[in-house]
Amino acid sequence: MSFFLEESDRLKALPPYLFVEIDRAKKKAIENGKDVIDFGVGDPDGPTPDFVIRAMRKAIRDPWTHHYPLDRGNALFRRAVSGWVKNRFGRSFDPESEVLPLIGSKEGLSHLPLAFLNPGDVALVPDPCYPPYKSAVLFAGGEPQLLPLKEENGFLPDWEAVPAPVLKRAKLIFVNYPNNPTGVTAPRAFYEKLVGWAVKNRILIVSDLAYSEVYFGKERPLSIFEIDGAREAAVEFHSLSKTCNMTGWRLGFALGRREIVDRLLRIKANMDSGVFTAIQHAGVEALRHSPSFTRKANRLYRERRDALVGGLRDLGFPVRPNEATFYVFTGLPGGRADSTLFCKNLLETCGIVATPGVGFGAAGEGYVRFALTVPVPRIKEAITRMKKSF
Repeated sequence: MSFFLEESDRLKALPPYLFVEIDRAKKKAIENGKDVIDFGVGDPDGPTPDFVIRAMRKAIRDPWTHHYPLDRGNALFRRAVSGWVKNRFGRSFDPESEVLPLIGSKEGLSHLPLAFLNPGDVALVPDPCYPPYKSAVLFAGGEPQLLPLKEENGFLPDWEAVPAPVLKRAKLIFVNYPNNPTGVTAPRAFYEKLVGWAVKNRILIVSDLAYSEVYFGKERPLSIFEIDGAREAAVEFHSLSKTCNMTGWRLGFALGRREIVDRLLRIKANMDSGVFTAIQHAGVEALRHSPSFTRKANRLYRERRDALVGGLRDLGFPVRPNEATFYVFTGLPGGRADSTLFCKNLLETCGIVATPGVGFGAAGEGYVRFALTVPVPRIKEAITRMKKSF
């Protein structure tokens, strides 16, 4: 007997969530006895560092942390965020009014459109992209206008190509560099042009900087706020998930001018009760020690990247080393075009999980994403399996 209530139009409008589908296929393969090598979801395979765990143990023993957290978050964590941002990006934010703790950056990114979009408003969304950008816009009653990210353009969006009637209805533009899924970074000139355009057109830049600390070159990825004028037209989201292997802890933060942060806070105050205070205390230590931790993590990811890229090249993938993030995004080998079919066959014949590019958007078709969350010996095993299959 079916349930008596039909799902909402909002749910009907959503495509299947990519990572749920991948996890379902992986579990089925494991149940069938396959030794699965998982390059799918971007979840660091290493543990959360001890300095975070020690801080959590201490904080959780304090009964004061057991109560509802404050909507605006714990002052110690907000001050730690402000200090970290000042040291990392050279920009000052008032911890009392311009910093907002989040239950992971995904939560903040998902809530933000509710604060700024009315039905019929447009948000400019990159394609391919992290899927919650589109779903958050749809939940808010907005219309996603997709901006194709093309390899020949360095996987950077061309907002000048947006038709004038659509641009008039646009309120937000999402940008994400270092980029998931492509692994590329954006140059200063890109941000300068973007900020000038956004101020002129009164469009809010939603900068997702979750991968700011995972990079391999000498130049560290930029914050949008390192660009003059960005405070007029930007809000930025950060996450400790990748910075300190804290994916399960759900801790991030938003930065921006008071008016933007206050509107997001008003949405959150009606939707959730904030981040568990003990986790915020642990986040203070995470930020304090993150520079040394991320240097070690990046050396590990670089070693894995080089092993995977070299192996994929030998197999005929048109792959280029990623500049940042722990993702390798590559076109398919041998003229293949269907990324879903390719990943399905990869799992069935090789026991390897990878993410089809089309799952991040139509412009991702013909590509596949590998997460560098697999040790080098298993990467080599995966390459060996593919050699036998291809």
